[in-house]
Amino acid sequence: MTKLLEDKELARLVDHLAPVMTQFELSMIVARNAQEQWSLRCAAASGMKGYSTIDLLVLHMIGYGSKRVADICFSLNIEDTHIVSYALKKLQRAKLVENARIGKDTFFLPTAEGKAFIEGYKATRQRFLIRALAKFSGGELDLEQLTDMLRVLSGLYEQAARSAENAQAI
Repeated sequence: MTKLLEDKELARLVDHLAPVMTQFELSMIVARNAQEQWSLRCAAASGMKGYSTIDLLVLHMIGYGSKRVADICFSLNIEDTHIVSYALKKLQRAKLVENARIGKDTFFLPTAEGKAFIEGYKATRQRFLIRALAKFSGGELDLEQLTDMLRVLSGLYEQAARSAENAQAI
């Protein structure tokens, strides 16, 4: 009997959350699109036009320190390594990134020009985005808490995706 009540309560909760989740997902999509537009325009304002959001994200990740393709894919949750490899080739041709072999691994790191772009991007971001965020929130916005919540949501979406994939295979 207790199990049945739990199932009924869960069903009621699912019914309640479904339409709210739709609005939440739409808001995430809009935020993602706005963030991509921002990245491209910030990059252009920093002197780097003609690159995709993925190119910029890959360069940004390498800016944190030398990385392997697998490290970048893991950090950005990209399953198709070809996407990252293509971005790296574009960045290498532009002399923003170089590679170094250490044993069997190839590591990528920013060139002096790549570092200069990253610093310019950070300065532009601070001038326009972070400054506006600070004014808007008055320091009340807890970005660390929001970051943690987004990581938890990412994990939930990944688990749900694996479950759906497994259910489809059955």
